[in-house]
Amino acid sequence: MLVKICGITSKEAAHAAVKSGADFIGFVFAHSKREISPADAASISQYIPASVKKVGVFVNETIENMMQIAEVVGLDVIQLHGDEPAEVAEQLPYEIIKACPAEKEAIENLKQYPCDYCLLDTPSKKSRGGNGTVFDWNLLDSLQLDYSKVILAGGLTPENVKDGIEKVNPVAVDVSSGVETGGQKDVNKIKQFITNAKQTRKDEVT
Repeated sequence: MLVKICGITSKEAAHAAVKSGADFIGFVFAHSKREISPADAASISQYIPASVKKVGVFVNETIENMMQIAEVVGLDVIQLHGDEPAEVAEQLPYEIIKACPAEKEAIENLKQYPCDYCLLDTPSKKSRGGNGTVFDWNLLDSLQLDYSKVILAGGLTPENVKDGIEKVNPVAVDVSSGVETGGQKDVNKIKQFITNAKQTRKDEVT
């Protein structure tokens, strides 16, 4: 089971995630309480081994800015978390995660999107992800998804991640607020989340 710890803003949190076995470290370069500057992300990235993929999260950003930030930080993956058309993804020479609200119509449209991973998150009108609420996993039962590409997100915690994995059977899980205490990444919660997620089944190699 692959694990992505998103919204990293400190070396301590990044170190905890790497040490505990995270496969992806996510930096948010969009308006958010977890937003980080490219310079700070680059500083943290120096301590992330090449075996852990660095993900940049963007919302309706220009291709030029994404490319520039990716180069500065040393990103491996770009996560498109807005309304980016397929043409944007096709022009980015990186692995692509396309985030999608867990709604039937949106997921159906996503099936033709040129991406390496599909991140399914809880729908929200207030912000793009990081809301800490779970969507109805049963919604996915009637949709024919390629689960080798599905990243499950939305309200996951150390306590419910096993249930989410068993129900949805994704290739990866993504967490941000679920491993925080008082709005800050909690080292113990990061460790417990990764441990619980990886106890469910062997890691997949993609």
